[in-house]
Amino acid sequence: MPHRLAITNTTLLTMDERLGDLVGADLVVEDGVITAVGAGVAPADAEEVLDGTGRIVVPGFVDSHRHMWLAVLRGRGADQTLPEYFADVLGHCGSLLTPEDVGVGTALSALTALDAGITTVQDVANINDRPGRTEAAVAALRESGLRAVFAFGHSAMGEDRPDHGGLSEAGVRRLAELLPDRGARVRMGLCVDAFTPEAARWNWALAGELDVPVVLHCLGGRGGLEPSDLRDLGVFGPRAVFVHGTGLDAAELAVLAESGAALSVAPVVEMLMGHGTPPLAAALEAGLRPTLGTDVESTGPGDMFSQMRSGLQSARHTALHGPGAPGRDEPPPRLMTSRQALEAATINGARALGMADEIGSLTPGKQADLVVLRADRPGIAPVHDPVGAVVQSADRGDVETVLVAGRAVKRDGRLLRDPTDLLARAGRVRDRLSR
Repeated sequence: MPHRLAITNTTLLTMDERLGDLVGADLVVEDGVITAVGAGVAPADAEEVLDGTGRIVVPGFVDSHRHMWLAVLRGRGADQTLPEYFADVLGHCGSLLTPEDVGVGTALSALTALDAGITTVQDVANINDRPGRTEAAVAALRESGLRAVFAFGHSAMGEDRPDHGGLSEAGVRRLAELLPDRGARVRMGLCVDAFTPEAARWNWALAGELDVPVVLHCLGGRGGLEPSDLRDLGVFGPRAVFVHGTGLDAAELAVLAESGAALSVAPVVEMLMGHGTPPLAAALEAGLRPTLGTDVESTGPGDMFSQMRSGLQSARHTALHGPGAPGRDEPPPRLMTSRQALEAATINGARALGMADEIGSLTPGKQADLVVLRADRPGIAPVHDPVGAVVQSADRGDVETVLVAGRAVKRDGRLLRDPTDLLARAGRVRDRLSR
């Protein structure tokens, strides 16, 4: 007999355009899958019932760009610019970390994500240059309970790069053996960053042969390959996530939109480290459905509330005060909304990672990846607009319950995994690097 869980009398922000927002509604989960949403649909014989009064339920947040191993260096680069980060965090610290350290960082990042209601992460793993590091990170992800894409990339220091500058074929094929199931909770991707056409062709050909999605960093106007260059090389298509996109002009953003590729914006880090203006406003204008990423925990926070707020603020400020902004007596432009920020943190991320049929909305038939937020506390109550409350007022302290495929990883505001040992191990890494 299936195990049934019901959340009753709550507000559901389904992020499903057909279902919309439901107030005073129930949600039913059977064996990890959402089976019903709506008023009065909770079965009388459900084995588990959560009273959703005073709560808001949203899909689990999707972080489309996060370097998870960097959690072990949390805050070390709080004031660093991008060149300083390259030199210290990647160049110095990255060379000193053992496989165990990489596993600790990945596990800590996963726990941080789940605590904040992030149930899916694309781990852009750029520290695969030494034996054991890939295996340690994958093991940590599998143990964590998080849903993840492990996107194998160049090592942070580049020690394993072939002469052509592309990915290590041996490393990629080793990962393919570790993660053979493309539909598993932890699945494979490739980070196809490349500085030459030869490396780009090599990387994308590997991804095509293995039938895995790709992710790549893209800072327009800084000398690297831009979307139009990759288009002209004939390498990219809709299963690609471009990261940052700061500096890309309207024509380059149009290339992304026309290809069906996705854009992942990390507004906190982009503004702090000097990448450029987060291109959320421009992406929306180009017809893209932008997603959000936390990027590097050595500099910024590992939650999606910070990204939604910073991204929304940046987009509206850019539209109202940036180049081409209206004059004082002119009507305001089309502005990004709180709902679009929540879409960027949920369903857009699921689309970008090729998981829109599985997660990203509270749609019957999808996996029960969801977050129950308390909305009855000072700082968020009274709730006039539940979407605005989630985006503008909520934070990780309001995350009461988190489910991944119907399995609770956080209940009553507490993680079910005891973090004591993990935090102690992370502290020892910090102490060793500080000597």
